[in-house]
Amino acid sequence: MPQQDDGMERRREKREAQRRRRQAQVRRMRLTMALVVVLLAACGFGIYKLTQSAGTGKEQSALQTPTVPTTEETKETLPIQKSPITTIHIKAAGDLNVTDAVVNAGMSVNSYDFSPVFKDVAAILSDADLTVMNFEGNVCGAPYGSDSTSAPAELLTALRGCGVDLLQMANSCAINNGLNGLTTTLRAIRSAGIEPVGAFSSSEEFKKSKGYTMTEIQGVKVGFVAFTKGLGGRGMPAGSEDLVNILYSDYTTLYNEIDKTRITSILKSMEEEKPDITVALLHWGSEYNDDISKTQEQIVSLMKKNGVDVIIGTHPHTLQPIEFDKSAGTLVAYSLGDFFGDANRGATNYSVILDVEITKDENAGTTKVTDYTLHPIYTVRENECVGNNDRRVVRVGTALTAYNGNFLDKVTDSCKESMEYALTRIDERTAVKEEEDK
Repeated sequence: MPQQDDGMERRREKREAQRRRRQAQVRRMRLTMALVVVLLAACGFGIYKLTQSAGTGKEQSALQTPTVPTTEETKETLPIQKSPITTIHIKAAGDLNVTDAVVNAGMSVNSYDFSPVFKDVAAILSDADLTVMNFEGNVCGAPYGSDSTSAPAELLTALRGCGVDLLQMANSCAINNGLNGLTTTLRAIRSAGIEPVGAFSSSEEFKKSKGYTMTEIQGVKVGFVAFTKGLGGRGMPAGSEDLVNILYSDYTTLYNEIDKTRITSILKSMEEEKPDITVALLHWGSEYNDDISKTQEQIVSLMKKNGVDVIIGTHPHTLQPIEFDKSAGTLVAYSLGDFFGDANRGATNYSVILDVEITKDENAGTTKVTDYTLHPIYTVRENECVGNNDRRVVRVGTALTAYNGNFLDKVTDSCKESMEYALTRIDERTAVKEEEDK
């Protein structure tokens, strides 16, 4: 099992420290209010007693001394009882496609800087206990762009700066630049402080990891696994079949034969470590096709039977339905669409960032998905913003507010209409099939 990157751990520790500070502030506020209430009550009681004494002419020998409430300083010397309820948030975005337009969006003078591209959505991505995304490309040097699907390392630096912790690398672009390209990409991802999931540099690395990644978030043990339907029509070289987790045994042709043996083996190994919650990142379905195949439904059933609680899908490049079983505490998002790409085809210019709420109840002995939230986002292309020709990802709500406020860099009229249409289509495309009782 691979150790988590120090950078990822530091970010988690920072978030947990911020959360502890907020909790301490709330405790201090409550204690202050309690102290005020007690002192006011004591003063009122004293005045009442004095008034009673003056009215009867009798002197009172002593007044009952009010109990002084515990101060913050004395409270912290007492053992703090840990709450049996722990809630964490995992956020997920869809496909980041390495193309000419995507690479060009980060071009600056003599170098690359992608931080402005993601500036508007950075707050959403980073405000989570852990953030995942599908990286559909490689980082293995120039030439960059659509032909090679190779991106500059600065793209990974920007993702790390947005709070991205895990990148799904089991996808159709994993071996676009051969096994050397895969190895170089995995090394670059880890160097950026991010952990790749679903692909491996060697058979030894696969055996050591057992095909999955395990981490702990605020005492909640979370297992991550990633699979792809195929490799863009390519086959893995003989002797290296373990380097990418694949869903189908006929992955170079028809995608009809689910590799149940490999899937089950990895999931059972992960289950032996007794994670509280298991998340599967699946690169599946068909591009630009909204149909859910029969084999996808079979894969969902197989994974749930083997302990998977959350399935997050990519590859179709468009949003697809979400299934939320509230009683079982499971969630399936068939496709999150494109996080960032060319945005030229219908329904690929908008998508969502998914926020999954997971609650661990130690008294009940359960850990399950208790809620989720969708954050609509939109890829603004070079000609869709007044006074700004940069391609970037924006929050739809924020962009519409800027338009209505006539901000200097507001989107164009046609882009505004497209965003409003996107909000309607997001609701329709992700129409939730919710099952509260079975």
